[in-house]
Order: sequence, then structure tokens, then C-alpha cells
Amino acid sequence: MGINGIGTAGYPLTGYTPGKTGRSAESGAVGFMETVEEKAAQGKAADQDEKAFEMVGPNAPQEVKDAWMEAAKEVNANGMGIRGNGVMSHISQMMVQRLNKQLKGETENFDILGSTVESAIQATKNALYDLEHPVVYTPRSIDVQQARIKEGEFYRAFLEKLEKL
Repeated sequence: MGINGIGTAGYPLTGYTPGKTGRSAESGAVGFMETVEEKAAQGKAADQDEKAFEMVGPNAPQEVKDAWMEAAKEVNANGMGIRGNGVMSHISQMMVQRLNKQLKGETENFDILGSTVESAIQATKNALYDLEHPVVYTPRSIDVQQARIKEGEFYRAFLEKLEKL
């Protein structure tokens, strides 16, 4: 209830907009802090994408790395299932390939993508096949199902970029 044009919280009834003032959809104006936060989040995601790449492709050529980074940016996911905040969303197929090498006794060479564009294409095709043809059905949460969909999108985008090289 307002008295003499003053709202219940002491704000004038006219001209008051709840939430962030000074920002409207028509003007497209975005506050400085929102822009800084968005850029920082993009930087963190790019850092995680690069770390993910280093986990599976330390010996891959620069053009493979560039394709990985472009695909990760395009899809907003990477082949290792590592989010922008550094947390794994799920165990990706490339992580499974990496773990299989470990189980076979390879303790130092976790290079999944290899040292050529062709080897990276083959590794990505293998990961995509394994993702689309699971050996055993395992019930998954909605979050993991969505992460696996994004993983497939990443592999397809990465393959597309690799095949153009």
C-alpha cells in the first residue's frame, strides 16, 4: 500500500524498475560487470579446453589443436567432458580411451590423438563410434545424457574441421 505516491518499500511508484536498473532489452545495453564476468568465463572455458586437449593430444600438430579449440568454442564442450569450471561433466569416450591405455600398463603415453591429422581423425571416429554404440546399457541421469549429447556434437564438429585440413 502506498501513501502519497510512495510504495511500501519507500520507493516512488513511478519510474521504479525491479532488478538491474539502467538496462533494457531495447537498448541492448549490458553493464560493465556483466561483460567482465562473461569474458572471464570464456577465458576459463578456453583454458579448460586447452587442458583437455593436452590430456589427449600432447604430440598432435598445431592444426589439430586449432581444430580442437575451434570445435570446443563452437559447441561449448570438449572431448574430455571438462566444463569451463574445471569439473568433469561425465566420463567421456576419449577419457575411456586414455584409461584403457593406463589399464594396459602404459603409464607415460596417454596420447590419444597421435602425431598426425589422420591419427586424430581415427581416434575421434573411434570415440564417436563408442559413444553411439555403447557395449553395455547403463542408466544415466539427465545431466549426463545431455553432456553425452554435447560430447557427440563436439566429436562431429572436430571431425568436420579435421577432415578439411
